[in-house]
Amino acid sequence: MKAVVTVTLKPSILDPQGEAVAQALKNMGVSGVKSVRIGKHIELELEGGDEKVVRAKLEQISKELLSNPVMENFHLDLRAGG
Repeated sequence: MKAVVTVTLKPSILDPQGEAVAQALKNMGVSGVKSVRIGKHIELELEGGDEKVVRAKLEQISKELLSNPVMENFHLDLRAGG
């Protein structure tokens, strides 16, 4: 089983890294980009099991280790197979 956890800053949190990328795009002459937000993409290979149990464990891992719940949101994508 494969899980993908996407962690992003909450909309109310400033993203200086995203702003730097947005400015760099402008400096490169790229137009049409309204804003940039930077996040994390984390892939986990998991042993099979009951999907509800696996999802609950991933929620715990995401809240306690992979994200900062005060500043970040996360999204789980659980896929069968590898």
